[in-house]
Amino acid sequence: MTAPEGRGIAGHDDSDTFRILHVSTGNVCRSPITERLTRHALCDRLGDPLGGGLIVESAGTWGHEGAPMEANAELVLADFGADYSGFVGRELLDEHVIRADLVLTATRDHRAQVISMGHSAGLRTFTLKEFTRLVRAIDPATLPDPRDEGMVERARALVRAAAALRGWLLAPSPDADEVNDPYGAPITFFRSIGDEINQALDPVVTALTGVAARR
Repeated sequence: MTAPEGRGIAGHDDSDTFRILHVSTGNVCRSPITERLTRHALCDRLGDPLGGGLIVESAGTWGHEGAPMEANAELVLADFGADYSGFVGRELLDEHVIRADLVLTATRDHRAQVISMGHSAGLRTFTLKEFTRLVRAIDPATLPDPRDEGMVERARALVRAAAALRGWLLAPSPDADEVNDPYGAPITFFRSIGDEINQALDPVVTALTGVAARR
């Protein structure tokens, strides 16, 4: 699946789409892995995530604009059978936050940086692991059935439900919501981070789509 076209704000009607934005620092390790694993998981469940209106992107708070992802990140994605081709790094811009329906960050610092940009981002910005924890506490039966109301409405309802739970369901430790940076680390550490991200994404994608992963 290729990256979505038309990243600018003007002239685009996003009412029938739901944009997920993954954010890390350089946009060459964690957020590319998370972006492509999310797409891979969506394809596993739906065949084509764009068919349900879900669009997945990424950017970095100090993004390496135009850079490829790290070679070890590509190896991690290959381990999962995910497509790593054609990736281009981006610096996080206001327009990315404005258009995003859900922002998932690698760390709490990234989350704080996104929220500090404004654009009413607070209620739709979470660390990945924070969102996973909140999603696990949401009864899927309370969400719209995607077969009746569509995937986009279900995804929007999920974000609202997660935001309502925040503050009630706290992390067990300050570091529990963090995904550590593997930049410059050996492939073994990259693979451990890839496993960590994949495990965090599984319940999120299941909740978004209403479809469990094929085992």
